[in-house]
Amino acid sequence: MKLDFKEIFTAFMTLFAVIDVIGNIPIIIELRKKVGHIQSEKAALIAGFIMIIFLFLGKSLLQLIGVDVHSFAVAGSFILFFLALEMILGITLYKDDDTNVITASVFPLAFPLIAGPGSLTTLLSLRAAFQIENIITAVLLNVVLIYVVLKTSAKIEHFIGPNGINIIRKVFGVILLAIAIKLFAANIKFLF
Repeated sequence: MKLDFKEIFTAFMTLFAVIDVIGNIPIIIELRKKVGHIQSEKAALIAGFIMIIFLFLGKSLLQLIGVDVHSFAVAGSFILFFLALEMILGITLYKDDDTNVITASVFPLAFPLIAGPGSLTTLLSLRAAFQIENIITAVLLNVVLIYVVLKTSAKIEHFIGPNGINIIRKVFGVILLAIAIKLFAANIKFLF
């Protein structure tokens, strides 16, 4: 097992941008107000577990329905592209209308907010380009960061302020847009 720090960093930054835990601080705070308490450890661990399981079983699931990883990576690049547009333009293309919060730590926080369609698609897209151990390391680093952000979300929001959160979202949106284009370019050639 050989870790490649460039791959780990790229995978980490890609997942960090897609998960957008900093940009989700207002949603996290709103959930805290609704339900009183969020179990940060539980939410981070469940999100990490979902992502790692999907990293290993996602390809088999795709083969079961007859889709190859490169096609999925191209589709994933479109999802990343639209997520980036949401972040840059401040619009909402994906709406989750479920207002019924069962347990906020698991749903909607761990899934689908953290380990949602964007991050799961991204994992399979990354798998088409990077070594598995580097992706797992990137996922684990993100889980630690997610836990820290969840635990300190109120302090972070107070410190950064609404304008700071908007700036961070836009910067990561541009990075995500560039990653989506690179992912598309790297995988589209395998389809023809």
